[in-house]
Amino acid sequence: MADLVQYYGTGRRKSAIARVFLRPGTGAFKVNGKGYEEYFVTEQQRVAAKRSLVLTELLSTFDVITTVKGGGVSAQADAVKMGSARALVVFNPELRNLLKTENLLTRDARQKERKKYGQKGARARFQFSKR
Repeated sequence: MADLVQYYGTGRRKSAIARVFLRPGTGAFKVNGKGYEEYFVTEQQRVAAKRSLVLTELLSTFDVITTVKGGGVSAQADAVKMGSARALVVFNPELRNLLKTENLLTRDARQKERKKYGQKGARARFQFSKR
């Protein structure tokens, strides 16, 4: 039996984690078993998810199979973007400089700030009344 050729990358954003597998193919894009247009509803999410593949002009060369969990859909799209960029570096290390200059290999470390006690939210206070 022939070995399955695939390239793997993990992407993270906020609490979303994406496992991205690139397999040589025709450009099919599956996210959690659904079509990519069905899973990512807004155009911004679709552009973000495919950004690294469009930038390297390898979109029609690979089938992308992704499993994503945690976070919201926008964070998941950014996690897929990072995971596919990391998988492309595994495929061809010469793409690293191009992807690095576009900040696609850099983890966005911004997280949700915790709610503080005695306050309405992370920074919002309860309304103050003198009388």
